[in-house]
Amino acid sequence: MAAAATDRPARIASLLAALLLITLTLYAGRVFFITFLTAVLLAFLLEPLVRGLMRLRAPRGLASFLACALMLAVLYLLGLGLWMQVEGLWEDLPNYSRRVSQLVDAAVQQIEQIETKAREIIVPKRLRETPAAAEPAAPAKTAKARKRAPVEPPPSTPAVQEVRIRREEGQLLNAIYERLSAYTDALLMASFVPFLVYFMLSWSDHILRTILSALPGERERESLLQAVIGIASVARAYLVGNFILGVLLSVASASFFWFVKLPYWQVVGPLSGFLSLVPYLGLPLALIPPVVAALPVYTALPAYLVIGSTTAVFHLIALNLLYPKLVGARVHLNPLVVTVALMVWYLLWGAAGLFLAIPITAGLKAAFDSVPSLRSYGRILGD
Repeated sequence: MAAAATDRPARIASLLAALLLITLTLYAGRVFFITFLTAVLLAFLLEPLVRGLMRLRAPRGLASFLACALMLAVLYLLGLGLWMQVEGLWEDLPNYSRRVSQLVDAAVQQIEQIETKAREIIVPKRLRETPAAAEPAAPAKTAKARKRAPVEPPPSTPAVQEVRIRREEGQLLNAIYERLSAYTDALLMASFVPFLVYFMLSWSDHILRTILSALPGERERESLLQAVIGIASVARAYLVGNFILGVLLSVASASFFWFVKLPYWQVVGPLSGFLSLVPYLGLPLALIPPVVAALPVYTALPAYLVIGSTTAVFHLIALNLLYPKLVGARVHLNPLVVTVALMVWYLLWGAAGLFLAIPITAGLKAAFDSVPSLRSYGRILGD
């Protein structure tokens, strides 16, 4: 018993050291792990298509190539449509800049009026009145103030406005370039995703057979096979469910934005619909695209209230009625675990952690449920 008591602190220390090492590894190699896990999820998503092509007598390598080619073609068409809309938005950028300047000026004026009224309420009236003794010195002060008065700028001409607009566009381009330069490693690693997906699809059977043959017992092989099947099923259900939900939200949002004649509704609708799926931050993120698109069109507050309330209704219906049936029924995670997982993975991987937290946690639960000795941990994560 004494030996067991002395071994317990050593086990706890080794466990904490292992957790610290894993955390540091995940944080230091976040770009690699995000890229690899994204490729794994896409491979799970495309695996049924590969199996279908193989039933048509296509070799696995050819079926994997066709599935990846289809994925790239869909992404290319989506990017082309987005680029066409962005070109029109770039032409309307001066209108948006002008509208934002008007809103900022109006907000500044309102703040100044509030400050003036607050000063009138707080400061007594007798302190605001000018003393009589100071009246003779007023002309001298006026002349001195006139000498120090700043020179008013010349009136704005179309040429000056064009120069200012070009300067703003140049500043925006520089800001975008600097922002993209900070993510050079991430963009470079993202270029490996199609190749990783292809190799995972074409070599998955060989890799799985090799790993299974290396295990000593039949029980271990069965547990590993069930774990892989469970992880693939959960990941596929999560991705497909979210995609279907995003499409439904996109169609509903785009239809409503088209009805109210919102500019660029073809892009604003899908962008708002898929941003609505971001855990916990979906509603405020979904409101940003339609509100920004409405700036040059609507000036009255009721129009923004209608757009915002309708977008919020779509979000609440999707997340409270459709999400439990399309996604929640297959993931089986309790809300506390989801919240903690989002916090942890966001601290480790930033915004990418928000998207990968739920599939990672659901995959761990599926793996725990497949191993008899780890099923108690799966019940902790479950709903």
